[in-house]
Amino acid sequence: MDTELPALTRKGRGAVSNATARFECQKRESIDDGWGNTCHEEEPPKLKTTVTIDTSRTVIARNDSPDLGFDRSINPYRGCEHGCIYCYARPSHAFLGLSPGLDFESRLIAKPAAPELLAEELAKPGYEAEPIALGSNTDPYQPIEREMRITRGILEVLRDFNHPLTITTKSTLVLRDLDILGDMAERNLVQVGISVTTLDPALARAMEPRAPAPLRRLEAIRALSEAGVPTAVMAAPMIPALNDSELERILEAASEAGASSASYVLLRLPLEIKDLFDEWLKAHFPERARHVLSLVRATRGGRLNDPNFGSRFRGEGPYAELMRTRFKLARKRLGLERRNWSLDCSRFKVPPRAGDQLELL
Repeated sequence: MDTELPALTRKGRGAVSNATARFECQKRESIDDGWGNTCHEEEPPKLKTTVTIDTSRTVIARNDSPDLGFDRSINPYRGCEHGCIYCYARPSHAFLGLSPGLDFESRLIAKPAAPELLAEELAKPGYEAEPIALGSNTDPYQPIEREMRITRGILEVLRDFNHPLTITTKSTLVLRDLDILGDMAERNLVQVGISVTTLDPALARAMEPRAPAPLRRLEAIRALSEAGVPTAVMAAPMIPALNDSELERILEAASEAGASSASYVLLRLPLEIKDLFDEWLKAHFPERARHVLSLVRATRGGRLNDPNFGSRFRGEGPYAELMRTRFKLARKRLGLERRNWSLDCSRFKVPPRAGDQLELL
């Protein structure tokens, strides 16, 4: 990171600070020296979003995590302009020498070659199809997708190969691709999960400053469901004493909109997110900050994060157990237990390319 931005709340941005990435040998801090430093200005300068091109030679990432329901994924972008303060992907920006703070939501890396690379990987001899998770790290439909259309290109490749996929997003931009998604849904090749963290527009603006409003996400669930695309609502993350009281109302609203299944995740605060979230709480909800973090610790064995497989998404202790019970009861009452992860992998086939010899039989 080559600059240190003063710690300030900025309109349209989630993180308050831009702390030096953990792998850097030098640490920079912004201070007020009394000579016109911007630390205490009421209106900080706007932070422009920049996009750098990724030159990776492969696009499918693989994992063996027992907590995940997939073993491969694609992320068209690194960093995310939605600016969700709780985003578990923030620490990954440190591997680029960038801050998980404001850099994560303003210094983005795009993969325009992803569709071409994907087609090459799928066409390799011996490739065996299993559902690909699109957007497992950062949102594939964040604002820059409107112009770059990388996600659209990836969907076109997967459609042509009859390859199954799941999509995770909180953006209504997914509706742009209903022509592809509806077609793939008819062949049982796609499922979409829409994240709805709160129904309170003001809280959403603070937590997820550049993501679509909650009502618009519910409208996206309705449109996808009406188009025949299996759609799940993800109440994630649930934050103690901040949005956890909304769990049942979120599930009810999503059920009315046509969601067929639901999931939730308890707030996780790995690595730099602990400090970023603490800063954000003190800036936006100072009267609740200590209480929120105290309850988080109660679900994480006295710490702010539990990295262990099996418990990291759900937490432990009485508070976490109560949330599990509430979720299960609401899901059953609302009929949101119909998720079917059995996408059809048998249809996968490498499409013919120009110049290929036609099959005789």
